[in-house]
Amino acid sequence: MRAVVISEPGDPDVMVVDEVDEPILGPADLLIQVASAGVNRADLLQRSGNYPPPPGAPAWPGMEVAGEVLVGQPGFPVGSRSAALLAGGGYAERVVVPAALALAVPDGLTTRDAAALPEALATVWSNFEAAHLAAGETVLVRGGSGGVGSVAVQVAREAYGARTLATAGGPARVARLAELGTDVPLDHRADDLVAQVLAATGGRGVDVILDVLGAGGLADNLAMLADGGRLVVIGMQRGRRAEIDLGLLLSRRLSVIGTTLRSRAAPDKARIMAGVREHLWPLVAEGRIRPIVHAALPLDQAPAAHRLLDSGEVFGKLLLEPR
Repeated sequence: MRAVVISEPGDPDVMVVDEVDEPILGPADLLIQVASAGVNRADLLQRSGNYPPPPGAPAWPGMEVAGEVLVGQPGFPVGSRSAALLAGGGYAERVVVPAALALAVPDGLTTRDAAALPEALATVWSNFEAAHLAAGETVLVRGGSGGVGSVAVQVAREAYGARTLATAGGPARVARLAELGTDVPLDHRADDLVAQVLAATGGRGVDVILDVLGAGGLADNLAMLADGGRLVVIGMQRGRRAEIDLGLLLSRRLSVIGTTLRSRAAPDKARIMAGVREHLWPLVAEGRIRPIVHAALPLDQAPAAHRLLDSGEVFGKLLLEPR
């Protein structure tokens, strides 16, 4: 089958479409003919040599797909449509995935749109659960225009009943956050973000922050938390090392939580996907949570997709399609 292979770590042009061995099917696995595969920042890190795939995963990138089931399992008959969370290997014509990590695509949701959801939903669900988000609390999503962020603002509102604040860069992107139902869309390029958040919360701050920046956003994040607030770091776009005032954490009862999804053990991922299946997937079927697809490119344009994602111009999710 065809897949996007990485000849050596480097810039996007190290990715080329080549013939690879067919995936090996296990007794509890689905075989899916890929219609669309999500493009995520973890893929960019893998391509550059900074995020190797977990043991046993294919060497090529891709953490989520949707397509037609070729070999099924209970609940996933042959010929049905499935979306799935992967440890890797999504940039290909076919994938093998445990049925426990798959979701049956409901009527009314296109296969293309379904491919934009597994990684984002699993990330958001696992991190809001880690933060013990509760109804009536306030959430700040830093990077609300991203594939995860654009889903996070919807999950916070629809699944948890939380008030949502989210950031994006520039008036046009902030307006799109408002269209998604964000209660307080904020322009991180405008005046001091800390001041904006404190003004929007009556000086109290927010209960939970979902952050993709890492070290570069740490000081501001702590300043924007309410007493007892929880900072959940899911990315390190602005670095991995920063100083932290432990006295601040102690005096205001703050928590800093760091998580990843891809490297978790299979049973842990299955537990997360069970939560997504039970609590979030019905909201997707009802149209209350919807994916935002920026563009879908042919599989052989993987280098262009990586450049586009790295440009900061994408709102929502980019997809690759074998076609």
